Order: sequence, then C-alpha cells, then structure tokens
Amino acid sequence: MTQFNTQAKTPNTKRNALVGVLIAGMLMSQSATAAESTEREHTEELVGVGSGLVLGAVVGGPVGAFIGALTGGLIGQSVGDDEEIKQQQEMLAKQDVELQSLTARARQLEQESDLLAMEAERRIQAQMDALALGLNVQFRTGSSQIEPHFQQQLDDVAYVMGLSPELTLDLTGYADRQGNSDYNQALSEQRLAEVRSYLVKQGVAESRLNGQAYGDQSPLHEQASLENNFFDRRVTLKLQNGHGAMTASQ
Repeated sequence: MTQFNTQAKTPNTKRNALVGVLIAGMLMSQSATAAESTEREHTEELVGVGSGLVLGAVVGGPVGAFIGALTGGLIGQSVGDDEEIKQQQEMLAKQDVELQSLTARARQLEQESDLLAMEAERRIQAQMDALALGLNVQFRTGSSQIEPHFQQQLDDVAYVMGLSPELTLDLTGYADRQGNSDYNQALSEQRLAEVRSYLVKQGVAESRLNGQAYGDQSPLHEQASLENNFFDRRVTLKLQNGHGAMTASQ
C-alpha cells in the first residue's frame, strides 16, 4: 500500500511541474511580444521577468512562477530605470559642456565686436581730423588726371560720406598762374569735374557735391615759383554739415 501511494503522487508532481513550465513559457512569450512593441526601454524589465519566471517555477510551481514573474519584473524595471537615469545624466553633462563652450564663444565674439566697433570709430575720427585740416587733391602741370595717392584719399572721403548722410562737400578747383587765364579757368573746371565724377563712382550722391572753379585767380602765395605753382594746381574739399563748414583750406 505504501508503495502504491508513492507511485500515485509521482504523476501529480510531474504534472504540476509541467503546468508550471507551460505557464512560464506562456508568460515569457507574452513578455517577448510586449518587448517588440515597446522597444529598447523595457529590455531590462523583460530580463527580470524571465528570470523570475524560471526561478519561481522551479521553487514553487505555477504559483511560484507567477510570483517570481512579478518580482523579476520589479527587479528588471529597477535595473532599467537606473540605466536610463545614468544615460540622462551623461547626456545632461555633455550638454552642459557644450553650453559652456557656446557661452565662452559668444563672449569672445562680443569682445571682438566691441574691438571692431572701437577700431571703426577711431578710423572715422582720424579721417574727420584729416578733413578738418583740409584736403587738397593736387595735379600735374596742365593735367586733370587724379593720381593714385589722391584716389585713396577720395575713397576715404566717400567712406565718411556714406556713414554720415547729413554731410555734404564743397569742391573748389584751381590752376597755377602759368599760361593763359582762360585756359587755366577751363583746366580748373575740368579738375573739379574729375574729382566730382570720382566721388560719384564711389557712391556719393551728386546732389551732395557743390562745386566752383576759380582758375588762376586765387593763388596760395603772392610769388609764383615751382613749389608754389604745385600747391596752386588743386581741388580743395570742404566737408559741410548742418552747422556749416567742418574744414577750412585756402
């Protein structure tokens, strides 16, 4: 009789173990399907569930498998959360480094911008100071051609005019006392026209340019000489604003 009872219990034990394994397999299959729909973030949780199922089935049969699944799921979720938090912390740390780099670059650009603004202001002031002393475009004898050196000066004048739309220019043309007075008058007018045309090509509106030619009637010195004649062959520029002349040159 004792031997019969032992044999009767053996099938039940095997059946319980088999049911536990089947249930564990079903739960693990469902967990695998959920993993495909929820992608990467639940991988650690499924690992915990699977481990809990196997351990629970071995220890306590079907009921143990169910309890083990719950316990394993919690463990897996905890592991997944810790890993996600770690990744977020690493990402935040990287973003913080990038933000600090961008902030430093912005400050550098701001400083460079301030330096450029100061340099531009210094340049404009230097040009204004030069104009305050008077600017003369000198010419060779009998010529109205603007020499390269004076072209650069006229470029600076056009630059200042572009920055200050309220400014205008008075242009006066002259010739030395060599030759016929009528010819010298025409020559001074031609020199004036060349300077005016050059400034217009540099972007200065013609309406901002006022001109008058005097021929050889206004020499700088009483005595004619080679040196004095050189300074008489000129076009003088006088910068004007709303309050009158800013330069004076005779």
